[in-house]
Amino acid sequence: MVRSLNLLAETTIRAKDLKAGRYSDGGGLYLMVKKGGTKSWTFVHFKGSGAGRAWKEAGLGSYPSVSLKDARIAAGDCRDRLRRGLEPIAQPEENPEVPTFAKCAEDFIAEVGKSWRNPKHKAQWEMTLGDAYCKPIRNKPVDKVTTADVLEILKPVWQAKPETAQRLRGRIERVLDFARASGHRSGENPALWRGHLQHLLAKAKKLSRGHHPAMPYADVPTFAKRLRAVEGLSAKALDYLILTAARSGEVLGMKWPELDLDEKVWTVPADRMKAGKEHRVPLTDAALAILRPLLEARVSDYVFPGETKRGPTAPLSVMAMTMQMRRMDVGHYTPHGFRSAFRDWAGDQTSFPREVAEAALAHKVGDSVENAYRRSDALEKRRKLMSAWANYLDAANSNRNLRIVGGNGHK
Repeated sequence: MVRSLNLLAETTIRAKDLKAGRYSDGGGLYLMVKKGGTKSWTFVHFKGSGAGRAWKEAGLGSYPSVSLKDARIAAGDCRDRLRRGLEPIAQPEENPEVPTFAKCAEDFIAEVGKSWRNPKHKAQWEMTLGDAYCKPIRNKPVDKVTTADVLEILKPVWQAKPETAQRLRGRIERVLDFARASGHRSGENPALWRGHLQHLLAKAKKLSRGHHPAMPYADVPTFAKRLRAVEGLSAKALDYLILTAARSGEVLGMKWPELDLDEKVWTVPADRMKAGKEHRVPLTDAALAILRPLLEARVSDYVFPGETKRGPTAPLSVMAMTMQMRRMDVGHYTPHGFRSAFRDWAGDQTSFPREVAEAALAHKVGDSVENAYRRSDALEKRRKLMSAWANYLDAANSNRNLRIVGGNGHK
């Protein structure tokens, strides 16, 4: 049986003595060789019917800039467009009302992002779908984004940054699905992995997923002492995060109405918690010592406000605490890692029950039946644990021989 597709061999195309002419790869794809040896790809099809039927060509790029594999992908996209009654190569005037990929990405994030609790997550989506990676398609009408376009974006990072590349592919796929559901695209999603890109991209390196790099708990007291000697809101926010063992997003998004300084309780609303459940945090004297001066100088609903052109109407940047750690030469650790340090300390150095330590981190413990009967959040037991943690952090003020973290004494 004669093959109707993929008739050309790479060795044939590469040959320097290939005569001028037209070489068919099947399915309308041709390699055009001119006198002098220049080579280019063209897609040939018939338009019209009967006496009005005409032979039409559409250029797909020169060889080797466009490889045989990429030319076949582009030809496949052309055939798909013809089946849908469209021109094989999209024309700018075809549908001027179709939004660009950038506009669809913006609309997708605005709509779907309403359910995202972590502002850092939104920032990561905006970065990966922005000029950093998606510049080649951002100004392209979303219905004209092809498999070749997606491959152009993914190939440079597919092996070098496998985790980033796979997240990037997934995010492009979701935006294109959003565009199709909105009526701006039709046909198969060119960023689809299963049954599509999995056959066009080499097997990616195995992802190495690990925990957030955490400072050893033995080093945290000395670091806390250094941190409290630093002026600035970022340092205070990081100190508060360490004392409460909270997540970055919970601290940065904290507003004054969430705090009851008389009762010494911070109530994080459910919509800002990872588990979607309200969480009460007992406040130690050390945490209150951070909050009270900020309340006196309050300029915003946010406890740790950031500066914008319109004034302090937004929280500190998601990178504020990370940058503070970098300035203190401990940037190889992360703010989130202090939760791990707290948990290791509680397990290694205290006799508090596991359930209390996990509750302090707002972790769910036990199965659904067990949790149905455990209605208390063990606030007072957690208050004792957090007080012990605050006292431990003050250990650097004693004469103990603790390791120096960061600065000139970094180990």
